[in-house]
Amino acid sequence: MEESSVHVEEHIRYVPTFQRLVSTPFGGEVNAMCWTRDLAGDFSEIVQKIDLKENMATVSREELCTLELSDAGQLARKTLILDLKALETYGASPTLNLIRCYERDDSFPFFPTDVYSFHVDRSPIPTDTFLCTYHGESSEILPNAQAEQKVLVPEIREALRKLFDGPEDGFEYFLSEYFFDLHYRPKLDAHPIRLGRGNLWRLAIDHPECKVPPCIHRAPDEKAGEPRLMLIC
Repeated sequence: MEESSVHVEEHIRYVPTFQRLVSTPFGGEVNAMCWTRDLAGDFSEIVQKIDLKENMATVSREELCTLELSDAGQLARKTLILDLKALETYGASPTLNLIRCYERDDSFPFFPTDVYSFHVDRSPIPTDTFLCTYHGESSEILPNAQAEQKVLVPEIREALRKLFDGPEDGFEYFLSEYFFDLHYRPKLDAHPIRLGRGNLWRLAIDHPECKVPPCIHRAPDEKAGEPRLMLIC
């Protein structure tokens, strides 16, 4: 792919380099940026060599460097370290996670607020979400036009009002305080988009200076015996 080539598809823009990924502004309907890559190396070897005692663990660069790997595993490790360094140089704080599964939210059975629910991220300062799946199932995003904010669905809103014990003028704050307003449900004709393995994504989030709608996304249901190796910040 040539450096000058950029392909736009609905709300996604595909770019050919890391520099283009971090420097191309969001605009119009575009709220997801993707550096498409076909990575070499054996990431499954790295997953197998890490002793995952809990459902999720952060893998440090030091731990990566202690692993005894084949040539293919070393190639995968080099990619992981380069990605971490590139994002750190950019000013982000990436973490590499090995995930058997996330904790499920059962506080409100009719309205889970865990990462398996379609949601947007929020920050008080200008920033973006970066993520890449190297092994296991990849995350999904959903075009904003194909989703509806759950707190605006009449029956859901009414159920939330029954949970709220306070004055009417505090209801919107209640929705925000418990992150209900960050969650969406797909419309009947929705077509979620898998982010794929190896691609490095940048997603717009809800912050005071964001000029586009935040990107709706969710974690996938993991396959048994296949942990996800994922970079996120």
